[in-house]
Amino acid sequence: MIDKIKDLLQEVQQMQAANAEELEALRIKYLSKKGEISQLMNDFRNVAPDQKREVGKFLNELKETTQHKINELKEGFENVQTGTEELDLTRTAYPVKLGMRHPLSLVKKEICDIFARLGFSIAEGPEIEDDWHVFSSLNFAEDHPARDMQDTFFIQHNPDVLLRTHTSSVQTRVMEKEQPPIRIICPGRVYRNEAISYRAHCFFHQVEALYVDKNVSFADLKQALLFFAKEMFGKETKIRLRPSYFPFTEPSAEMDISCNLCGGKGCPFCKHTGWVEILGCGMVDPNVLENCGIDSKQYSGYALGMGIERITNLKYQVKDLRLFSENDIRFLKQFESAN
Repeated sequence: MIDKIKDLLQEVQQMQAANAEELEALRIKYLSKKGEISQLMNDFRNVAPDQKREVGKFLNELKETTQHKINELKEGFENVQTGTEELDLTRTAYPVKLGMRHPLSLVKKEICDIFARLGFSIAEGPEIEDDWHVFSSLNFAEDHPARDMQDTFFIQHNPDVLLRTHTSSVQTRVMEKEQPPIRIICPGRVYRNEAISYRAHCFFHQVEALYVDKNVSFADLKQALLFFAKEMFGKETKIRLRPSYFPFTEPSAEMDISCNLCGGKGCPFCKHTGWVEILGCGMVDPNVLENCGIDSKQYSGYALGMGIERITNLKYQVKDLRLFSENDIRFLKQFESAN
């Protein structure tokens, strides 16, 4: 029996397996309940008492050597690498591609970065607002059309609770809590009760800016607007200001930029005028300052606001506003290089 054990021991020491299936077959052959070592264990009962100690020693050595050899071969298979990485069976079967920033997020960040270089800090506020911060504090008359249900989403038929129609409400909240100098930019989502089409949506995004301090003039506003236009659309960009009306600014103006497609020569995009409207602006109405607890005789300020979708349209020539909210991966992939 000792000779048989020695032959098996030599056989085990030279044992090899090309794959996990062959290794499992060897384990069954030697270590299973019906394997060769188990049969030797059964035969051990018939060994003469004076030989049991010596035979038992060889038998234990055979079992330990076989188990060690099986484990050694198994570890070799587990450490095999596929390419340069270990095979991870928990990974998905297809390559996982990185995502990309939404075009509106790209443009919003660019706008905020430009105004940050002018010393503006970001301020945010709630999207569910009250009448005071959205309308009354901003000098809206009680019969102003913007208060009508055709323009504003009210909450549970409560005329005092509504979805903000502009981010100017953030400006009034900041002016109520802080004293000048105030230099903030307010990006955010706003809501208006409009029919959804290629040129309008019931929600969109705005960026508004506010600067309040002593001796702030319209010249300061114009320089800020010119700096923004050149940084956003190129150094050759020109601006023009047209008189307008907003309840919360006086005087008020609409700002146009020279068409970035035709360079101001005239094309279908600018309706052959050479100019494209991008934002509204003006000097903060003294009534707004007083409503927010700021002395209008000591301080003055300017405000401006623009739609992020409008700027994105000019920058990337997106012709349908609905594309921004549909999350069509084919549309979003076009902006991968801009990330």
